[in-house]
Amino acid sequence: MVSVAVIGGGYWGKNLIRNFAVLGALKVVCDTDVGVRKQHEEQYGVRGVGGVEELLKFKDVDAWVVATPAATHYKLARIALENGKSVFVEKPLAMKGTEAEELIHLAREKGKTLMVGHLLQYHPAVVKLKELIDDGELGRIRYVYSNRLNMGKIRTEENILWSFAPHDISVMISLLEELPESVMSSGGTYLQPDVADVTLTAFEFPGGVKGHIFVSWLHPFKEQKLVVVGDQKMAVFDDMSDEKLRLYPHSILWRHQIPEAQKAEPKVVGVPKEEPLRLECQHFLDCIEKGRTPKTDGEEGLRVLRVLEACQESIDRGGKKIDLVQPRAAGEQSYFAHPTAQIDDGVSIGEGSRIWHFSHILTGSTIGRNCRIGQNVVIGPDVTIGNNVKIQNNVSVYDGVTLEDDVFCGPSMVFTNVINPRSEIPRMHEREETLVRKGATLGANCTVVCGHTIGKYAFVGAGAVVTKDVPDYALVLGNPGRISGWMCRCGIRLRKGEDNTWDCPECGKSYEESKMGLVEKVSSPEV
Repeated sequence: MVSVAVIGGGYWGKNLIRNFAVLGALKVVCDTDVGVRKQHEEQYGVRGVGGVEELLKFKDVDAWVVATPAATHYKLARIALENGKSVFVEKPLAMKGTEAEELIHLAREKGKTLMVGHLLQYHPAVVKLKELIDDGELGRIRYVYSNRLNMGKIRTEENILWSFAPHDISVMISLLEELPESVMSSGGTYLQPDVADVTLTAFEFPGGVKGHIFVSWLHPFKEQKLVVVGDQKMAVFDDMSDEKLRLYPHSILWRHQIPEAQKAEPKVVGVPKEEPLRLECQHFLDCIEKGRTPKTDGEEGLRVLRVLEACQESIDRGGKKIDLVQPRAAGEQSYFAHPTAQIDDGVSIGEGSRIWHFSHILTGSTIGRNCRIGQNVVIGPDVTIGNNVKIQNNVSVYDGVTLEDDVFCGPSMVFTNVINPRSEIPRMHEREETLVRKGATLGANCTVVCGHTIGKYAFVGAGAVVTKDVPDYALVLGNPGRISGWMCRCGIRLRKGEDNTWDCPECGKSYEESKMGLVEKVSSPEV
């Protein structure tokens, strides 16, 4: 019998604990909250531990189930696989596609099961809906949309897109058996800056199907509904209704070349009344015991993650349409590197990135999607670079430097890695961390002295020397660098407005001063 440990016994983890206990597989519960541990220990008669170090002592545990905040999924899954455990990871599999690829490789290398918790794939109503579509009951599919709305748990570590939408993206991909070729997504931030509370995403699929996903945790009532429109029938999966799946044999009658809707009574489709989560947990145990590939394996998790990344990129770029490059199998090269570029072993490079003449990427480095690495650039070892980063010619990004998404590094700019270098005295062990936050611009020939953070959308002018932390949206000029103004995220210098705001004369955004620099001014939601 397979034995599992569940990490995270809170909001969702408690449901996984309950189901694995009923299935007779639960052995250990890991949670930092003593009260949560004791509750599960008493209720299920299992051991409770407070951290991963203690959990690793249980050699007879076959698998870990990760039900912690999304930002921790990759790290915990990697530890599990490295220690010879199969692993079930709640959605999303990771926060970056490159991380998901690493987990897929590691699971294959260790011969272990890697499964992602895309729950709706195991819902009896969704399974039946898939059968109806495959059998041609709905005819040719034209349009799919999903609403996942609630006034529920509001998160700070991930936005609504990453919290709610993975389930619906997973189901759409499964029902249509193809990935979207483009996405457009917009979001509203009403409670916390940079954390979207509501998003609406439009999808275009290669076969001509259109789709929408609307998610919100600022909704007056709970709604979980998926509608599939075919040219013969329409189907509605309503997870909040006792009648989970209904078919509508509506039709269109053309009179004098004018379409008229012909409505018909819906038919309730019977589905087994089984708990989807129980079925999902049982599937995980069966896959481990019988050596099968999970329905929602690492590759499926990676496909969903690629779509999520594209949606987030669209939100970050003001709703711009993002074309998706079809994901390749893990390990297959999906980027361009000039023949003169040197890519060491142990490097991860995201889809669509381009690396030009005589550049060298050292071992252990990770480069995200759609990056542009110019000529004679050195990156690494062990450097992490986000998505859509542009590094122009003659730049070295040393160990200890991290570049978040959308960073721009101008030609010949410099990152130092120690404070007081001497050629005759080795000081690499004294290196200090440098972090360049999302959207920052580092001008040509500027220097960033190590040990400092460049804030979000900050702008360091050409030739400036950064000797201290730079606040979000700050414009820094001179040697040593001094704050000389503020910049909009669109790259235009801000003007002082009324009521202590800073306003962009081009895009119209307004900002307020904070301890971190500026924050984008958020309008109150309409009542």
